[in-house]
Formats: sequence, structure tokens, C-alpha cells
Amino acid sequence: MTYDHYVAICKSLHYETLLGSRACVHMAAAAWDTGFLSALLHTATTVSLPLCKCDVVDQFFCEIPQILKLSCSQSYLREICLLMVSVCLAFCCFVFIVVPYVQIFRAMLRIPSEQGQHKAISMCFPHLAVVSLFTNTAMFAYLKPPSMSSPSLDLVVSVPYSVVPPAANSFIYGMRNQQLMLVCEN
Repeated sequence: MTYDHYVAICKSLHYETLLGSRACVHMAAAAWDTGFLSALLHTATTVSLPLCKCDVVDQFFCEIPQILKLSCSQSYLREICLLMVSVCLAFCCFVFIVVPYVQIFRAMLRIPSEQGQHKAISMCFPHLAVVSLFTNTAMFAYLKPPSMSSPSLDLVVSVPYSVVPPAANSFIYGMRNQQLMLVCEN
């Protein structure tokens, strides 16, 4: 989404060239590959843990911190390794989002008409809102100290980053598509 917004605003005359089907396939493949490798690493690490406590997870879906609580072994090294890999991936995503948006906002400041600036902001704001919501709630869920952890708090914190962003995405972009259809009809 970020690259699409960047090309649409900063390189609009080259949009078709830069965002052809081949580029979209490459970006989708990179996103899927990264997500798959990250999930594979997390799954392999958690499956290899010996579990000795009760096998009941206090949430409606299994999350890595909940599974680590059930482990017999001291899993600090595994937690640190998983955290470092996740932080590296998150930092790369952060860079791939922030750098284009800095360029977008610089380009928006050069747009002479207020209507053009409003259009650019309304195009970018929903994406930034959903990304911020997901990032902030996930960071709070995974980086909070163990002393703050309780089953009810973990459940309350996990819902916003696992349910709200996908729901908000479909709602926001569904409304956006309706607006675009109205513009195209007129």
C-alpha cells in the first residue's frame, strides 16, 4: 500500500510503468515469503519446546507468549532470538513504510491546490491509521513486562491487533471503493 501511494502521488506519470502486474507479483511474493518464513521460524521454535504444565491456553487462539508460559524449560534464549528476528522484520517494514511516506508528505507540501493536498491526505490516512493501530497494540501485547501479564489483560490486548486491523481494513477500503465508484459514475 505504501509503495502504491508513493508511486500514485510522487511518480504519478510513471504509475503504469512502476506498478505493473510484474511489480505487484514481486511485492506480493516478497510479503508472502517473509510472512511464511517468519511463521515457520516461530512455529518451529515453539513446537520444539517441552510442555509440562497444563495444556490449556487462556485465550481464544494460541499465541507464542501463551505457549511459552506452558514450557518446562527456561526459554529466555528462544524468546530473545524470536524477539530479535521479529524486531528486525518489524524494523524493515517500518523503514519500507516511513521512507516513502516522508517522500509523500514532502510532495504533498509542494501541491499548490488545497483540494489536491486533501485528496493525497485522504488517500494515505486510512493506511497509516490501520498500520499504527496494529503496530501499537502488537508492541504493547508482546513487549509488556511479564509482571503486567494476566490472562484477562492478555486477551483484551490481543483482540485489537488480531481482529480490529483486518476489520478496519475491509471497512475503510470498502468505503473507499464506493467513493471511487461514485466518482467514476459521474
